[in-house]
Amino acid sequence: MSNVESRPVEVRCGSPADDDGDPVARASRVDVLTPRDVPLGGPRAMTVRRTLPQRARTLIGAWCFADHYGPDDVARTGGMDVAPHPHTGLQTVSWLFSGEIEHRDSLGSHAYVRPGELNLMTGGHGIAHTEVSTPRTTVLHGVQLWVALPGEHRDTERDFQHYVPEPVRVDGAGTVSVFLGSLAGAVSPVRTFTPLLGAEITLEPHATLTLAVDPRFEHGLLVDHGDVRLAGTLLHAAELGYVHPGQDTLTLVNESDDPARTVLLGGPPFEEEIVMWWNFIGRSHEDIVRAREDWESASDRFGAVEGYPGDRLPAPVLPNATIRPRRNPARADHS
Repeated sequence: MSNVESRPVEVRCGSPADDDGDPVARASRVDVLTPRDVPLGGPRAMTVRRTLPQRARTLIGAWCFADHYGPDDVARTGGMDVAPHPHTGLQTVSWLFSGEIEHRDSLGSHAYVRPGELNLMTGGHGIAHTEVSTPRTTVLHGVQLWVALPGEHRDTERDFQHYVPEPVRVDGAGTVSVFLGSLAGAVSPVRTFTPLLGAEITLEPHATLTLAVDPRFEHGLLVDHGDVRLAGTLLHAAELGYVHPGQDTLTLVNESDDPARTVLLGGPPFEEEIVMWWNFIGRSHEDIVRAREDWESASDRFGAVEGYPGDRLPAPVLPNATIRPRRNPARADHS
């Protein structure tokens, strides 16, 4: 999905310094991140709820962008129709709860995003794609996520992967569908460039589920619907609970009378600073300027998307200020 805000903010992202000197207390704390509403497109725009990036937390592992949308009545909003647009330095992760989206990209991929199926696209040095909800869609509902590529791989070649995970029933309490990484004995074969975890978790009414996780990872639990207690902290629909590294289990409790659905994200802290603006991720303001110029000049860097009946998205105007990446706090601690 494109970030189609008319005036996107250039974001400096990095692992934030933590003022809590007690690592045990920090590891057991859950920070609650609330979303902001972002309209995508024109006057009948579909609105998404964005929990990453924000002032309190810009990254969870290499996860750098999280949009949560729906249930969206496409008869009222027109659904999703995102014209050809570019990406650099990232992977896009599309995961649906309902509806169907047609994907085309400049690699030549033509695929559909359906509930319970992962579409992962690698932008690397540059790719362009489109996303359009199909006529079969009545309600569109899902998440769109971005993963920052580490410096050594940020100019990798474009790629596209599709994977359908097998849901795993866990302790009679819920179901886990692992689309990236491993959890509850399930392992995704999908290639990523840093260790990652991505999984949909559904919980039966009033069920408790304890999952073994990698203590090196930080985690984020996004609640789609229901009231879910994570490590003792209650999260409501659309909120994201952040858990610091150091935990080897996570306990989820559904406080609702109905099934609850969540998405669990994780990865080791991303130790690089990045600059993110519009659909580009770089390491400097100059990287962003160059990517924008290449897109506006229709250079070969991004290729062409075939089969979309319309013009491509123009890049927004760049901000007047030059913003440099924030210094890595981990390095600062040793300076």
